[in-house]
Amino acid sequence: KTDEEKLKQLCDKTHKEQCVWFLNGYWHKYKDDAEKIWNFKHKCDELDLQNHENGSSLDELNAHRFLEHFNETMTVREMRAKLREVGAIGDGRLSSVPITHILIFRYNLDWHYLVNASQGDNKEEIEEAQRKLEEVQRLYQEAAQRAEEAADALEAAKKSEFQAIAAEKDAQAAKAELEAALAEVKAQEDAYNAKTAELKQKSETGGVVSRNKAAN
Repeated sequence: KTDEEKLKQLCDKTHKEQCVWFLNGYWHKYKDDAEKIWNFKHKCDELDLQNHENGSSLDELNAHRFLEHFNETMTVREMRAKLREVGAIGDGRLSSVPITHILIFRYNLDWHYLVNASQGDNKEEIEEAQRKLEEVQRLYQEAAQRAEEAADALEAAKKSEFQAIAAEKDAQAAKAELEAALAEVKAQEDAYNAKTAELKQKSETGGVVSRNKAAN
């Protein structure tokens, strides 16, 4: 097979398989970027709206979204111009962008070396690359879960805070209502006591007058 055919075959692999191929071929140079490469793979799965993790490339719109997400300054047009310059792709119009094209441009790779990179002779290194990729995937999933749990906790805290504020307001209103009722009861008691005292005084005064008249 020609290198061009090998590149096409590589670009037909899934997003993950292309990333693993790159890490296998350049582990000695870019092993510290394994987490970044996994994030590339995850974003491709997300933006590949039709095939997700089973897909092999992104359409131009989502390729631009991918580049913007990772703050890459290149455009799809610039990337393709560079790939044509080094003979990785022909002059025909391409409708999709595989992650391999992005990696070639992003890391300024020798694509001839990439497509012929050993994938079987260095078994231990390949297994280490796979293990690293899976470890990064696990850490990413754990981080995503913690972020979701934190968001839920924050929402619950906000809800509890609102409920606490509402309960406090209800308690204050109930207290004010109780104080008003107690004041009314006190007023009624005072009025009753005053009326009782008045009637008692009138009764006693009337009795004295009656007794005086009888004595006369």
